[in-house]
Amino acid sequence: MLEDKSALVTGAGSGIGAAIARALAGAGAHVTVADVDPESAASVADEVSGRAWVIDLSDTAALAELRLEHDILVNNAGIQFVAPIESYPPEKFRLILALMLEAPFLLARAVLPHMYASGFGRIVNITSVHGLRASPYKSAYVAAKHGLEGLSKVIALEGGGRGVTSTCVSPGYVRTPLVDKQIADQARTHGISEGDVVERIFLAESAVKRLVEPDEVADLVLWLCSDTAGMANGTSFTLDGGWTAH
Repeated sequence: MLEDKSALVTGAGSGIGAAIARALAGAGAHVTVADVDPESAASVADEVSGRAWVIDLSDTAALAELRLEHDILVNNAGIQFVAPIESYPPEKFRLILALMLEAPFLLARAVLPHMYASGFGRIVNITSVHGLRASPYKSAYVAAKHGLEGLSKVIALEGGGRGVTSTCVSPGYVRTPLVDKQIADQARTHGISEGDVVERIFLAESAVKRLVEPDEVADLVLWLCSDTAGMANGTSFTLDGGWTAH
């Protein structure tokens, strides 16, 4: 399906990124596993017979003149910080926007010339339902994800006539370490117990009362990277259990 294709997946050392790396490699792609954690990157790269790229994507100055030769780019790397706007640390806001909006722009900028030259490219941005909806106490995350949705549409318009598609995958809360780490912060911010966070916060807007599994996201990404997804361009695909149906 993806034989002879080269894929770059960011934040691929665990969670959604690791599941995507496995799915793409299983379809024949040669996968570069990009992650800030050396051990995690090496572990997943070994598992998928790919290459580990240890990089801090928040250091955007180091990405400015980058040129990459990949047929597939999956922008997945992300972090979370939960706090009211009036006490939200400005440095955290800047960090999240750098990692989750500026870095995807720079990676797309780096990879598009190769995609244009070969007449094929797939850019998939993992934006989360927070690219389409807002939640309180997540100002930086929501701003970055909304921005990434817009960036993806611009790439889609510029690249659509040259064999390159750009799409977003917008899952609800996914069963990953990133979500697990939010539980204590959400409990403290909302003034509820940690045991109530999943039901009252994570699943409150979803008609399907469970977390999304990483493999479900990976399956959708795999299709979006395929030859048969050429008309899937400039839009978002939700896996949110009905959250955005409201």
